[in-house]
Amino acid sequence: MIIVSKHFFHKNYVGLSLWPFIILREVALKKDEVLINHERIHLRQQEELLILPFYFLYFFEWLVRTIWYFNGYTAYQNMSFEREAYANEDDLDYIEKRASYAFIKYLWG
Repeated sequence: MIIVSKHFFHKNYVGLSLWPFIILREVALKKDEVLINHERIHLRQQEELLILPFYFLYFFEWLVRTIWYFNGYTAYQNMSFEREAYANEDDLDYIEKRASYAFIKYLWG
């Protein structure tokens, strides 16, 4: 289910996934197939990690990488969950062929 709300976003972020919702900053973004696919990848990650552990791991990885890079945005860009989603957002069939726990291969490198 897609929800539109400007209240969830900071700076240039335009979408986020909070199981089972995709929240977008603007109505027009509903037509952005790449963005929707990116957020659906996150929904799959959340689902396979049983939702709450996903949020814990997401925050923990962001925190560790923020300490490592001394920069929260650089940390975000280098998180395994985000790297998987960005690397495959253009492949609209990715969800169907995605291996379970595929984000793990994006932890290093």
